[in-house]
Amino acid sequence: MAEAKKRDWKLNVAVVDSGGNLVAFQRMDGAQLGSIPVSEHKARAAVTFRRETKAWENAIQTNGFNYVMTLDGVIASRGGIPLVEGGRMVGGIGCSGGTGSQDEAACKAGVAALQK
Repeated sequence: MAEAKKRDWKLNVAVVDSGGNLVAFQRMDGAQLGSIPVSEHKARAAVTFRRETKAWENAIQTNGFNYVMTLDGVIASRGGIPLVEGGRMVGGIGCSGGTGSQDEAACKAGVAALQK
């Protein structure tokens, strides 16, 4: 069996405050330009709906709740995570440019770094 090639992660990472305003952004060299607004959208959706964007992905793919695609501001793709400190929403982080799993893992690493 041939080994699968490892894909280099080239991500865009956006951080927003509790109002969904962009406060930090980083684009890795070579990250696709189309993922810039997607990373921001994921971060804003995480804040707006106070949940990981994975919840919307699961709602559609696993539960068949396709109506969620009609809700303003929803993005049904992993990689958006709310930032909560002391039970208070302080912002959100969104990553885009990799697979859904890679985007999600990068965001979780960002959240863990902030919690130290």
